[in-house]
This record gives sequence, C-alpha cells and structure tokens, in this order.
Amino acid sequence: MSRIRNQQIYLAIKEEHEEHNYPIHALCKLGNVSRAGYYKWLKRKETANDKLNAHLASRLEELHQEHPDMGYRRLNDKLRHQDKIRVNDKRILRICRKQQIRSNLKYRYDGCTRHPGIRHISQKTF
Repeated sequence: MSRIRNQQIYLAIKEEHEEHNYPIHALCKLGNVSRAGYYKWLKRKETANDKLNAHLASRLEELHQEHPDMGYRRLNDKLRHQDKIRVNDKRILRICRKQQIRSNLKYRYDGCTRHPGIRHISQKTF
C-alpha cells in the first residue's frame, strides 16, 4: 500500500533484471523512468505511514468481508471504536479506492412521493 507513482514499473524492472539479467538502463528507458529514480526507490526504507497504511488496508479488507454493505465512513467509525485507530476519512477513502473496496447497496432508496391528483410545478396550465 504505497503511494509511489511508478511502483509497478520499478517492480517490473527489478524482476526482469534479477531473472534475465537485462541491463537496468535499458529497462528504465523502456519503462520511461530515470535510473536515479529507480535506484532511489530500490534503497528506500518503509516509513511509519506506509506501515500504517498497509495495516489499515488489511484491517479494512477484514471489515469489508464481515460487513460488505458498509461504506468508507462507517468502516472508519468501526476502526475508531473497535481498534482505537483515529485517521481521516479521506485516508480511508483513498485506501478503499486503491484496494477496490466498495459497499454493496442493500436497497434502492425511492424517496420521491408522487400523488396522482397533484400537478408538478413544471406542468403549468395556460
């Protein structure tokens, strides 16, 4: 659960270099990334935020399996009450989007009441 822009490209470069021993400069050129960016990513250490995001992603997956009808706001409330994890709604929304966690609709809300004897405002009589 990383926020690095070219994460997938860097992983592919690393894998191809290790498996087939292709030159890194050629793979970086093919992936349209700089060699310096690749080496910076390679030596990067996982931050506390990355660890927390990974933990949140796994916990959100578990909660979604238990309650598939819950959206990101209610999932955040569950995290807040059960696990005592206080994070912003936007962070939960970003993680849910990245993990493709979506709530299932229980029913369709049809709150518009129509009465047959009452005309709508748009239906003016002239």
